[in-house]
Amino acid sequence: MAWPQTLRPLSLPVIGAPLFIISNPDLVIAQCKNGVIGAFPALNARPKEKLDDWLAAITSELAAFKAAHSEAEVAPFAVNQIIHASNDRLMHDLALCAKYKAPIVITSLAAPSAITPHVHAWGGLVFHDVISVRHAKKAIEAGVDGLVLVCAGAGGHAGTLSPFAFVEEIRKFWQGPIALSGAIATGRAVLAARALGADFAYVGTRFIATEEANADARYKQMIVESDAAGILTSAYFTGVSGNYLRQSVVDAGLDPDDLPERDKTAMSFESAKATEAVKAWRDIYGAGQGVGAIDDVLPAAEVIARMRREYLAAKQDLAKGF
Repeated sequence: MAWPQTLRPLSLPVIGAPLFIISNPDLVIAQCKNGVIGAFPALNARPKEKLDDWLAAITSELAAFKAAHSEAEVAPFAVNQIIHASNDRLMHDLALCAKYKAPIVITSLAAPSAITPHVHAWGGLVFHDVISVRHAKKAIEAGVDGLVLVCAGAGGHAGTLSPFAFVEEIRKFWQGPIALSGAIATGRAVLAARALGADFAYVGTRFIATEEANADARYKQMIVESDAAGILTSAYFTGVSGNYLRQSVVDAGLDPDDLPERDKTAMSFESAKATEAVKAWRDIYGAGQGVGAIDDVLPAAEVIARMRREYLAAKQDLAKGF
């Protein structure tokens, strides 16, 4: 199946995952200028009127850059939309995506049956997050153009399937674009995702440790200092299983190995050490198991350039054979 032209050009087959709170226009623009698809959650723009400003800034900056650098591989951008009854902004935000003709909309939670026709009407593509084969089939029935397979080891809310199992099962019935998520932080891992049968690597945690990311300096440094053993998998913080930095849990005054009972419907909780309620994502830091491959905080352009060098070197090594 041929890729839609919307997904080109790219310098590296990577989608920067839309990171709650963290992704912002500066990060998205840097990603796109350097040839990887940059994405952000619409809900990051607060109040909702700010989304218009964000989309205007992204589209105008990328258009100006393309005009000044005709040889550059400038990637498209994507907007993440949460399809859930709790998101009372959805239609407002979708209308703004239509206004700016967002090239890609990444949908999460419910199958996007009602959303896909709107996006296709302006020529956009819909990718949908899935953590199971059942969810993937529902997304395909909803008319999506691509799937994001969220596997074990991904940051934040993650699936439980091995990427080896997940991709193989999906490829039995889906030949469209696949983005693979889960502990991908180097160019070698990007190539591995391609070898498995995915079209893109879906990279999140590596982009938190960038200068452009809207993350606290402590968060970025904690990623640099952590390894896979420093990742806690728990449903305690949001009611849904997710991966978090253990040290952030400790810093919030909790024992990651002995979390107390609490209201699983609440997004904040009390801590004996904290002076106010601690919140998931703001105070408890999401991260994937690939943190051990992240040793520095760099501009996004340098992260992408390094990943591309690693990707090309790994391709050359494989071409030598065994």
